[in-house]
Amino acid sequence: MPSSSSSERPEPTRSELEILQVLWQYGPNTVRFVNERLNEDKREVQYASTLKLMQIMVEKGLLLRDESQVKHVYSPASEEYKTKTLLLDRFVDSLFNGSVSSLMLHLLDNKKTSQSELDAIRELLEKSKKDKK
Repeated sequence: MPSSSSSERPEPTRSELEILQVLWQYGPNTVRFVNERLNEDKREVQYASTLKLMQIMVEKGLLLRDESQVKHVYSPASEEYKTKTLLLDRFVDSLFNGSVSSLMLHLLDNKKTSQSELDAIRELLEKSKKDKK
């Protein structure tokens, strides 16, 4: 069986991303904990729906499940940075034909950007320029 590359990794749905966000923020946890955070932060979600979705996420390889205790503990199968990088790469490729500059110009054109945000972007650009030399 061939090993799956990052390009073959399944892309999480919006609901799956909400679950991943909870686990990235709070660390490995139970379905009940994740469901409670979703109900606090996002929207009303039934426990059974969260359980089923997390089971599907294990099957898809998005979550790992520790069954060594009575209450199963779930954790993300991939680091937050890696997952967000993969999703961002796919987004830039599909919507902006792989052009990061087109994405940045579009963002800056459509959003009100504060002076502090512009300064931070300038810093990142300068750092990136130095790193490329």
